[in-house]
Amino acid sequence: MNVPFFIARRYLFSKKSHSAINIISMISVVGIALATTALVCVLSVFNGFRELVASLFTAFDPELEVVASEGRTFSMTNPSIRNIQTCKWVEATSGSLQNRALARYEGRQAMIVLKGVDDNFGACTDVKRILYGNGDFVLHADLMNYAVPGIRVALSLNMTTDFASPLEIYTPRQGETINMMDPTQNFNQDVLYSSGSVFNVSQKQYDSEYVLCPLAFAQKMFEKPGEISSLAIRLKQGTDIAEAKQEIQSLVGQKFLVKDRFEQQQEIFNIMKVEKLMGYVFLTFILFVACFNIIASLSMLIIDKRRDIVILHDLGIDESSIRKIFIVEGRLISIAGAFIGICIGLLLCYCQSEYGWLRLGQQSGTFIVDAYPVSVNPLDILIIATTVILISFIASWYPVRYLSNKMLIKN
Repeated sequence: MNVPFFIARRYLFSKKSHSAINIISMISVVGIALATTALVCVLSVFNGFRELVASLFTAFDPELEVVASEGRTFSMTNPSIRNIQTCKWVEATSGSLQNRALARYEGRQAMIVLKGVDDNFGACTDVKRILYGNGDFVLHADLMNYAVPGIRVALSLNMTTDFASPLEIYTPRQGETINMMDPTQNFNQDVLYSSGSVFNVSQKQYDSEYVLCPLAFAQKMFEKPGEISSLAIRLKQGTDIAEAKQEIQSLVGQKFLVKDRFEQQQEIFNIMKVEKLMGYVFLTFILFVACFNIIASLSMLIIDKRRDIVILHDLGIDESSIRKIFIVEGRLISIAGAFIGICIGLLLCYCQSEYGWLRLGQQSGTFIVDAYPVSVNPLDILIIATTVILISFIASWYPVRYLSNKMLIKN
């Protein structure tokens, strides 16, 4: 029989000579449980927002994207790019070229990102799912070039989905001397017509800057004939993205980089990762404070059980085993608090996911989602449990070691 565990369990549930010890022990369990619950809920909310943002980008960004490792553009006829078509996992590809430009509409102007895409862009992304208006995803017809602006671009230029006047586009000419007498000669100029629709990704980065146009139009405006800045790839259904990415990277070589959706928006997801880490660190400090109750509880228990310690010592139980009794009790308190906290946290996350108790706005439709999104990551639960138990174990070890040197040996 494990004597330290048996005695520690009896001490934990038995009546003490001072009721304050029982109260502090209960407060210790409750404090650890609350801190653990907060960790589970907060990290799950961060996961929920991360998945929400990822789902929004999915509508605009391809599953995989190939860009040049050096420089901004590359030729569409590059042999390495052509090799991608031979990959067994590739269903469709789409070249695009983007850069800064000036847009002008009926006296209003705005700096935009002009993104030229070919006819396969709709097949490589889910852009059709985020279109609003009366038109389809059509970028050209005969000699007409159409624009699909972001919804905030349209608002800033006072445009409707069916804007009547053409949208004027200006880009600087390359390698020419600036003409101060006639500044308009320094720019390439052309117009785009309404396609009858705008897109809404619900992300400012896209909605307030991007305007989609035909690839040939962008190549002419940026003086990059036959060149693209990226190649979008749509994989066949059921394909393992990581495996396909590795295979395509081997096909294109070191001159190109193959990025998945998270790498395409690396800056945003890195910010979210740092925010999640800071939330974890902040709540861990709160957990440290909660564990001070364990120190107080064990210190009072050791003082209360001084007579029992003497008897156990006289019965031949060594000092190491006596210390283990109180260390085990501290561990039981921490494990109980961690278990209760994780269970409550998972229950709250389930209720939030199913019923949306905590809402983002007073009215439905104010935000992208009506309630805080949550997503439980098993790895987060494991990290939380490890953190709680480790900190609690340290809190249990300190008073036992200190008081054993001061009191236990003397008795």
